[in-house]
Amino acid sequence: MSTSQVTITRSQSAVIAAIALLIMAIIAPIAVFGMIGEMLDVADATKTFQNISNGQSAFRTGIVILLVVAVLDIVTSWALYLFFHQVNDRLSLLAAWFRLVYTAILAAAAFFLIQALQWINAAPINALGTDLIAFQTSAALQNFQNSWNIGLAIFGFHLLLLGYLAYRAAYLKKILGVLLLVAGLGYIIDGFGKLLSSGYTMEVSTFTFIGEVVLIFWLFIKGRRL
Repeated sequence: MSTSQVTITRSQSAVIAAIALLIMAIIAPIAVFGMIGEMLDVADATKTFQNISNGQSAFRTGIVILLVVAVLDIVTSWALYLFFHQVNDRLSLLAAWFRLVYTAILAAAAFFLIQALQWINAAPINALGTDLIAFQTSAALQNFQNSWNIGLAIFGFHLLLLGYLAYRAAYLKKILGVLLLVAGLGYIIDGFGKLLSSGYTMEVSTFTFIGEVVLIFWLFIKGRRL
């Protein structure tokens, strides 16, 4: 009986990473800013409670999408490690671990959303009172937001390492490495900024994320030809 070893080439890992990244780029904003984000009112816990109560189907769908994103992040971590490991195996592995830690935080944060649903559905309103349930729901959502911010900061370090690897790689343009470094700094600034100050509103990453977009298109167009 003969056995064969399945190997993934650099071009194949590029395509796998590009597909996973593209799907995440499409569905993650729908969940975070649409199905979940639109229901949150940081200034009014009761309004948030009412929004989720009236739109539980969309809220639950948003949670499922976040878990799908977490799975795709695992695939991306593996594919990008294979793509960059010849540049520097240890740094490529470290970058993968940073993304996996971010993914674990994202998955854990999703359970705070589930907890918010439990507060809305588990206890009768007339037993605990609407105000108390609204407060507990708001607290669960705040825990989700804090966890998300921590995750984004860690994700920023992942991008810093990717940026360095891309800059050093002979088969990539150095400008891509620079753009990824800038994107990573944006996430780190936003993540720690929101954790250190409740009044932080800069959202630097909304202007620096272009490196991620360029990486997706480069992997699709150039990466598959390597």
